[in-house]
Amino acid sequence: MSGLSVLVVASSFPANRQDWKGVFIRQLVEAMARQSECGRVSLWAPPGEVAVQVSRRYGSGDGDWLAGLMEKGGIAHLLRTDLLGGIASAVILLYRLRRIYKSVDDVDVLFVNWLQSIIPLAGNKKPLLVTVLGSDMALLRFKPLRYFVRRQLLRRKSVVCPNAEWMVEPLRSALGPGVNIRHMAFGIEREWYEVRRSIAGNVCFKWVVITRLTADKLGPLFEWGESHFNDERRELHLFGPMQEQVSIPEWVHYHGPVTPADLQSQWFPKACGLITLSRHSEGRPQVMLEAMAAGVPILASGIEAHCDFLAHKQSAWICDGQAAFSEGLSWLESAENSLAVTKAAKEWVVNNVGSWDDCARRYLDVLDELAVEGEI
Repeated sequence: MSGLSVLVVASSFPANRQDWKGVFIRQLVEAMARQSECGRVSLWAPPGEVAVQVSRRYGSGDGDWLAGLMEKGGIAHLLRTDLLGGIASAVILLYRLRRIYKSVDDVDVLFVNWLQSIIPLAGNKKPLLVTVLGSDMALLRFKPLRYFVRRQLLRRKSVVCPNAEWMVEPLRSALGPGVNIRHMAFGIEREWYEVRRSIAGNVCFKWVVITRLTADKLGPLFEWGESHFNDERRELHLFGPMQEQVSIPEWVHYHGPVTPADLQSQWFPKACGLITLSRHSEGRPQVMLEAMAAGVPILASGIEAHCDFLAHKQSAWICDGQAAFSEGLSWLESAENSLAVTKAAKEWVVNNVGSWDDCARRYLDVLDELAVEGEI
């Protein structure tokens, strides 16, 4: 179907090219707008730079309110750190979403990010594609939320698209029969595939951790890492925004948030590996896919979200305890092992993920299918 009109809805969006919040939304929207078969992409999301022609679609005051929401860290962050304030913001968000959903007569299909954002869908029955991330899975523990989400999905032609395969079965269990669920991988910017690593001249092994700083995201990193990084043989470089009050040991080199350009030009080329010991509800962490594309070895905790796409001692090192963590550092510091896992990892992302343009075409195939089927 040519000339498809799509409204993309998201409550996160980066304010500029240095902002880390909701970067994948910008990448996806820009890739969709580049596709010739997509006639018009409009966007309801916080204000921010977009490199291609995408029209903004706001109700009264939406842009300013969403910008303020981003300054506070976003709705998920507010719900974690300030429950009452988060609930109040969530109510306002749902009200603003309901208002915009009432004005979509000229739209062929809705593309909504995050399951909870479909709760206020108005009386229209526009076809719907909704993405699912790890945080959505945690919210589906609440029975009322599952009820309202399922109700909206069954009222229209819809497809639920988690970005990791491991989420498909839990979603089927949570949402019940009749809901169309399909795994759809996100993409990776082509620049990550072009990174060239050269660590031969490093005086010591430089490991990187890139994450939002919370207790669950960091996991046992400081406890397990102290005996290995508190010397001159290795360095641990930590990047990411401080979202909880976390005490950072003196032996950790903390840099704060980092831009993709800096990772591509300065850090990934000389990194011995990427460490993530997260215990958080993850979907499929984008930074890990980017590291795989860039040829950076990964040492990861054995949570389901990691084991879903990483294979131990084939495309990464998976550890389930402190002893395995210690062994993994030494194993990946071997040039032979590092080369083998990075080759396998890059092959996997090329074959299973591709670029954001590849991702956009996958989504547009589904959107086109929904638009042809039309409203119920």
